[in-house]
Parts: sequence; C-alpha cells; structure tokens
Amino acid sequence: MTILEKIEAAGAAGQLMSSAVENLRAFLAADFPAWTKDSIAELVEAGEWSELNDRFYTYLAFGTGGMRGRTIGRVRTKAEQGEAPADAAPAHAAIGSNVLNDFTLIRAVIGLYRYTKQYRDGRGETAAPKLVIAHDVRNFSRHFCELAASTWSKLGGAAYIFDGPRPTPQLSFAVRDLKAHAGVVITASHNPPHDNGFKAYFDDGAQVVPPHDKGIVDCVNAVPLSELGRYLSVDISGVVTLGREADDDYLAAATTALLDPAVVKRAKLKVVFTNIHGTGAVHSLPLLIHAGCDVTPVPAQLEFDARFPTVKSPNPENAEALAQGVALAEKEGADVVLATDPDADRMGVAVRNREGKMELLTGNQIGSLLTEYRLAKYKELGLIPAAGSDRVAIVKTFVTTRLQDAIGEGHGVKVINTLTGFKWIAAKQRGYEEQMLKAVGADVDVAALSFPERAKLLQKHATFYAFGTEESYGYLPNDYLRDKDGNSACLMFAELCASLKERGVTASEFLDEIYLKYGFFLEGVINLYYEGASGNAKIKRILETYRAHPPQDFGDVTVTKFEDFGRQDIRDADGELIPKQDLYFVTLSNGYSFAARGSGTEPKMKFYLFASAKVGSAEELPAVKAKTRETLEGLITLIEADAKRRAES
Repeated sequence: MTILEKIEAAGAAGQLMSSAVENLRAFLAADFPAWTKDSIAELVEAGEWSELNDRFYTYLAFGTGGMRGRTIGRVRTKAEQGEAPADAAPAHAAIGSNVLNDFTLIRAVIGLYRYTKQYRDGRGETAAPKLVIAHDVRNFSRHFCELAASTWSKLGGAAYIFDGPRPTPQLSFAVRDLKAHAGVVITASHNPPHDNGFKAYFDDGAQVVPPHDKGIVDCVNAVPLSELGRYLSVDISGVVTLGREADDDYLAAATTALLDPAVVKRAKLKVVFTNIHGTGAVHSLPLLIHAGCDVTPVPAQLEFDARFPTVKSPNPENAEALAQGVALAEKEGADVVLATDPDADRMGVAVRNREGKMELLTGNQIGSLLTEYRLAKYKELGLIPAAGSDRVAIVKTFVTTRLQDAIGEGHGVKVINTLTGFKWIAAKQRGYEEQMLKAVGADVDVAALSFPERAKLLQKHATFYAFGTEESYGYLPNDYLRDKDGNSACLMFAELCASLKERGVTASEFLDEIYLKYGFFLEGVINLYYEGASGNAKIKRILETYRAHPPQDFGDVTVTKFEDFGRQDIRDADGELIPKQDLYFVTLSNGYSFAARGSGTEPKMKFYLFASAKVGSAEELPAVKAKTRETLEGLITLIEADAKRRAES
C-alpha cells in the first residue's frame, strides 16, 4: 500500500478524522520539499494516528491573538530533525495544517497581503502595502520573520524587520510610527517552548478586529497549497532592516508612561528585573535605569534562550517563573521584582510586604493599584477634572476584576468593559481618536501632540483614554501604541512603588487602603487544558452545553442571571454593541459571579470568578478576606466539577 492508501484506510477505520485525511491528501499532493512527505510517511508507518489527527484535523486559525500553535510536534520525525542534534530544536518546523510552519505562515502572509491590498485599493491608495515584522526569541522566530518579509516583498509589498528580537509593544508602536499598513509579531507569548505564533496587526497598530479579522481569514483560506512553493526560499535583499532610530523612538514613547518622573529619581528604588530569557531586557532595563532606579537583573535569565531553561513556563503570572527574581530580591534587599514575558507585553511583580517578605501580586491587583494611583495623579496634575468626567475612561475587559469598575466610578470617570483580548481595548482607543480627528481635522498629526495636548483634545471632542488593563497581566498607560506593554508597565509600577516608598507605605498596605475605600474584591480562575482534536471537541461541548443547558445552581448557591454574549445584544458604557462571542456571564444568589469562555490562544477552557464583600473597618478586613476566600474556593470546586462533566458528556 502507498502512504496515501494507508492514510485512507486509517480514515475508513476511524483512526484518522475525515478532515485530517483530506488535509493530508492535499499536503502530499502539493509541491513541497521531500522532507515533508518523508515526515508524514514516518508518522503513518509508525501508526501515530493521534499525532496526525492533531497536526492535520484543521487549519491553524486566527483567534483573539492571531495564530498560535505548535512548531515542534509531540512526536519528532527524523525528517524534521534533519542534521540538528537530538537535544536541539529540529531543522524544520513540524509538518501539518494545524501547526505553525513555513507553509501555514506563508499562507497567512499571502492572505494578509491580499486583504490589506484589497482594503487599500478600495480606499483609492496606490502605494505598495507596507508591513513591519518583529519576532521574539523562540525556535524558528527569526526564520519565520525573514520568511514572512521575503514573502511580502515577493508579493510586491514593502517589508521592514528589526535586526534581532524585539518586544510586541515596539511592533505596535512601529506600525503607527512608520505609517505602515499592517504588522506582524512572530511570538507565542508565554506558551511552552514547542509553540510559536503569528500576531497580525492593522494600520492602527492594534491586533485585527472585525471586520478585518474575518476578511483576513477568508483571504488566507482562499490561498491554495499550490501557491506556496514559490515563496519557500528566503530572499530579504529588498527588505529594510530598522536601526537604532526605531529603538530610540519607541523608548521615547514608552517613557511617557511616567506621570511623575521626579518621584522615581528621588526614591532611588531598588529593583530586581527578569526578562525570563525574552525580549524585555532590550528596553525595560534601559528604561528603568534611565528613570533613576537601581536595577539588578537576574543573571541566569538575562540571555535570550528559546528553551526557557530556568522555568517550567516563561509566564510572569506564575510564582515559579519569578522564583529566582524573588530570591535575588531577598538577598539584595530590593523593593520590588519586575518580570516580563518572552515578548514583553505582560508584566508580573513581587513586592515587599509589611512583614518585610516578597509577595506576588495578581494581574487584577496590579491593575487596580495602577488604576487608583494614575487616576489620582491625573487629577493632581490637572490632566483631568478633580470631580472626574464622563469624557475620561478607563478601559478593561469583562473578565478583569470589578474592583476597577468601583475605582473608576469612585473617581467619576467612565468604565468601559470589552471582550477578552487587548485588541478590543485598542479598538476603543481608535474610536476615540477618530472621533477627535473628525472634530479637529483629519490632517492633525496626533503623534506630534504632547501628552497634555492629546488629553485636552480628547476630553473636548471625544473621550480621553486614561488607562487600560486586563487580568492576564496586561497594562497600557496611554494611546501612543495599541497593545499591552510590559516595558511601560515596568515604569508605571516603579513610579507607584517610588511614591509609596516616599509615603512609607507598602503596596500591600495601599491595596488595603483601596479595599477600605471601595470594598474587598477577590478573583479566582479555573483553567481546563484540552489539547489536540479530542481536546477541541471537549471545549466545544462545554460551550455548547452552557448555551443549551445553562447551570441552575452550585451547591446551595443558585444562578440568578445568565448572559450569553453569543446570542444577546450587550452594549458597553459608550452604548456600542459588543461583538458576538462564546462568552457567558453567570450571576449567583450570593452576589458572586463568573465568566466562561474558550481561550483564543491556548487549548483550554477558562472560568473567571469574581467575589466581593463590604468592609466596615480596618479591624474587620482580615476576617472579610478569609470568609470571602473560603466561599470562593468552594465555588471553584463545584464549577470545575460541573465543567468536567460537561466536557465528557
């Protein structure tokens, strides 16, 4: 039997999904290098049907963060490993339609180019579409970057790349700064080392949202495999490499995150910083040092390393990823530990508490501290009215703590909730800017305006974006760029710590001040990982059964309200309709609530839980915290058990 006959027989026997058989047939028929067919043959001969299903059951699709998936298979073939040592990354990214490899990447670039050109042709623009590409430190990242640039250039576009790894926020800034028509970052953020990703950005420097995301996907899906062969060889002779000036421009924009630079210089804050082997060291270190901080990097995690060898996961929300930083902070007597993920769009921290020990904060807590500090500082500086204004907004996601809603309302500003993913926060920024330009004239160079000028014009003609945050450790100080920024976040948190140090107050004590002012808020999260084709089916079952048979109760706590964002019309505080999505919000009889959604970037089902309680005095706060935590933990157990039953139903 031929390899194709064996594949079809496995399909008939139920060992391979019909979609996997179809995609395998297409890949074998395509004019691809010999190693690709050898790799498929190895897997077929070894009977690795589960691996083949996972690799070929679908095409890697755009989610809330673009495309993200494996580049290295669970089963490595000899053809993919090539001449590379057994303990090194393979010579080739894994073959498959559901894998980020040369073929799925080229297909995405062609689709992005065609959509961008169609969009611009419709607006009467004739210049060659301009693309900026950045990449992180992961396996194949540089290769994918150059392959994408080469493909775009061969298609007739102008491509720009950096001379080495750069953070995601710099790409967002560069798209706007260079007036590019699109942008791409090759990164899988904090995913495991075997993953990589392709984040697509549009002309506003933000990740694509409707209708552009669907338009791009349609264009990608229309690209036949037969077109890909001509783009497989890399030629970057016509590609522009960005130099030091691009870095300086981004650093200048990131520095605007500081509202009170003097307090940082006075405090002489002792900072331990770790980039966890990623791109954060490129800019966070000089930004912190220039601001006046005494910075000590974590030596073992400073160098770029695609293996992320010192951590289980390069995710700054995990205690283990910050363990070396915390140990160094204890040794050096540092005030704070700041950590960025591999593409430096997220930031995690550890602070010294009232007992003198380092304590990790959650993304919700970090965002709440920054929201309270920055709104108060804006008022102190006269950038927003002392009484607040409905022309000032903080923008957050629905799954981020309700404490930030309370803080915004307490300061008299508008609170906008968006779908999960910073692209939705960026979409609000774009809307506010367009509204302002409509009033003052589209020829106004927004980039040339000072920050106070921008704040004044936006409040007069639209809404001033004061701060944006999401629970997954993402923060953005202003609208100079359009994605979360771990580098700017390091500066913002350093300023907060410096201010608290002058007051003689710890971050934990400041957080308690906030609880006493607005009430105690506590969050929890459930992550259910389901990988591969079978895992995707389980996530789908949970989502479908929630819609068809919403939960009624969890123990003695009943469901009082069920909101289906995929079916109901739900509007934000500006009155704008929230796009439809498989997101459910459940309100419980004890006042707690939770949200359920499938992750757009990882193979998991996520549940976000929200608890709150009134606090009468500082004396009763510890008891309120303990009681709330106990109740929430009980609910987590019940909600998780129910979800697992639904997954297997």
